[in-house]
Amino acid sequence: MSRLPVLEPLCEYYATLKPPVVVGAGPYGTRQIFDVTGGEVTGPRLRGRILPSGADWLLVGADGVGRLDVRATIETHDGAYLYVSYVGMLHLTDAVAQALAGGPPTEFGETYFYVNPRFETGDPRYAWLNRAFVLSQGRVGPGRVEYRVFEVR
Repeated sequence: MSRLPVLEPLCEYYATLKPPVVVGAGPYGTRQIFDVTGGEVTGPRLRGRILPSGADWLLVGADGVGRLDVRATIETHDGAYLYVSYVGMLHLTDAVAQALAGGPPTEFGETYFYVNPRFETGDPRYAWLNRAFVLSQGRVGPGRVEYRVFEVR
């Protein structure tokens, strides 16, 4: 008998973002670049802060789907550095457009917004993250994104 995957809570985090640099419509869609200015990581297995050293490269297709390509750096509460990169999908609904324009934030599950973070570190205390498959559900607010992060077991 096979065992079904289990989602184990890892952390939650938010990242604050600068207003986007709009590259414009290109051959694959409309490209926007959101520089990361900071953020915080909280949770039972991972805590720290998002450093202002990453960005979210968003490609919006004609189908109304935003395809994310993100890189960020986390400094843990105990001084380790983690590189995280992820891809994902965000369905750009009216609620998402309103949140990006300064309106109320979306709720988790209100729109299709999932990413697959991949962690890298040389710190032995967090080496387990190098082997973890992680799935996150997101939501959007004015100038920020927030994620619930789970390790797939």
